[in-house]
Amino acid sequence: MAKSEKTAPIKNGDKTTWSESPYLIIKGFLMGSADIVPGVSGGTMALITGIYNRLIFAIKSADSKAISNTFKLQFAKVFEHFHWKFLLLLFTGMILAVIFFTRIVPLQIYMFTHPEIVYGLFFGLILGSIFLLLGEVERSKRNWRGILPLAAGALFGFWIVTLVPTDTPETFLFVFLSGAVSICAMILPGISGSYILLIFRKYDYILTQLGNIGSADTLAAALNLIPFILGAISGLVIFTRVLSWLIKKHYAVTLLVLVGFLVGSLYVIWPYQEREFQDIVRSVEVLPISDPLVQELLERDGLGPAPIYPAPSYKRIGRVINQEATFEQFRKVEVETVSRKLVSSTPFLPWVEEEKPTETVDIRGGILGMFAGLMMIGGITYLRKAGPNSEA
Repeated sequence: MAKSEKTAPIKNGDKTTWSESPYLIIKGFLMGSADIVPGVSGGTMALITGIYNRLIFAIKSADSKAISNTFKLQFAKVFEHFHWKFLLLLFTGMILAVIFFTRIVPLQIYMFTHPEIVYGLFFGLILGSIFLLLGEVERSKRNWRGILPLAAGALFGFWIVTLVPTDTPETFLFVFLSGAVSICAMILPGISGSYILLIFRKYDYILTQLGNIGSADTLAAALNLIPFILGAISGLVIFTRVLSWLIKKHYAVTLLVLVGFLVGSLYVIWPYQEREFQDIVRSVEVLPISDPLVQELLERDGLGPAPIYPAPSYKRIGRVINQEATFEQFRKVEVETVSRKLVSSTPFLPWVEEEKPTETVDIRGGILGMFAGLMMIGGITYLRKAGPNSEA
């Protein structure tokens, strides 16, 4: 990081140029891929790749001035004030990541079938990045006083990722609070916004409302989402301003706290975990027993309890309707679409025999994943320095 960045890390206005488009798209791609993995946030990758400060100030640029100029149809002033080019390139990379890791390389499925490799990759990447970021802290801050914000961030991050989900109400104020806190977590490195929603017991609630959009319950779902959206907007507006002030006034201390969050998050990113999942029925479809899909499911599972499949979602046979009907065409079954969501995880050491919970743990895969993640630090270092307006 250049010396000027340490004393004044943020430049006024959006200095993004089209020449750095490939670098920002790649960084956005890394952010989008991180958001897919529970326990990892896009903010983590933004910090690692050296665009965290720019991201915070770009979000902050969507302020009352930008909104006022929009309503006045003064679009030239809007584009001059709002960091649209930076966000456009970043979101392009994030969208490409979502498409790539859901349609081409199904990362969410690999998280269930090969969790040691996937989590090992991110563990190695984050571990190496911690040392990379600590190396950029001013030497004058590398003393016992610098340990305090680092330790505080690590303890807070550890506390967040180890909270146990509890039952919570679905009142306007609590859903509003859930939106505000979860959006802040999505910005903070090392803390997953989806995990915050699990802690608040609102992950399933929000997904259910989103799933009802387009159905007969669209109006009710939209009304139920209003407090969450308002909370997310409010949290984003307030938190980015607080964080931007901290970055401007106390850059080194803020960086140490953020790195501490990464240290605390290693607990849930460790590749060898006993993970507990919750099966959530997203939708139920009534089909005749002669339907090809029903026949396929019956051949796979039968009419008994369906086994748990290593996948983020799957279909299973539910209740049988008119089971006693004489003619098969009158017999129908409920086909349930089930999603599996991570509720909690407990790390263990697979090479310690008494701690090894199963013989199916891929010890070698976890080690290879961590090694690959550490090797990626070289590319990350290049990305941090790439582009005319890099923070690194």
